[in-house]
Amino acid sequence: MGSLFQPSPTAQPQESNLRPVLMGVALVVVVVGLIAFLSRGTPPGPAAPHPYTANLKLSDLKMSVAQNFVGASVTYIDGTVTNTGDQTVIHAMVHVSFKNSLDQVAQAEDVALRVLQATGPYPDAVDLSTTPLAPRQSKPFRLTFEHISADWNQAYPELQVRDVTVR
Repeated sequence: MGSLFQPSPTAQPQESNLRPVLMGVALVVVVVGLIAFLSRGTPPGPAAPHPYTANLKLSDLKMSVAQNFVGASVTYIDGTVTNTGDQTVIHAMVHVSFKNSLDQVAQAEDVALRVLQATGPYPDAVDLSTTPLAPRQSKPFRLTFEHISADWNQAYPELQVRDVTVR
């Protein structure tokens, strides 16, 4: 036993593991943040349309709605596509913008242009790769939409040919 004047043994402050752990977490957060910032870059803008898109004219537009076998509504845009250029078109994409009552885009989609081909009692929409569009030729086409935003103002959408593959 010790005397009154003898200092009692004091516990040496033990080094805490908390400090290195917090420094490690902070370092990881900084590195991840730096990687995210540097890899972000500039977002890619819309690609410039193919120069041949000016030679594809869409006309005689008609819209219709039908019920599919599941009971859901399917919207069709039918019309005529004309190739006014001097090359054969084997693929085309159309950008379709549905507007709302404030004339803002409620829904926008890029859909493949499919031409109508009578193979039986009903016309079938097939890809241009199976029935290419020759120079100065017109064919009926159909664009199909399984779902359109409820915010759509029911007016005809804007159609713009954006991507074309020619041969």
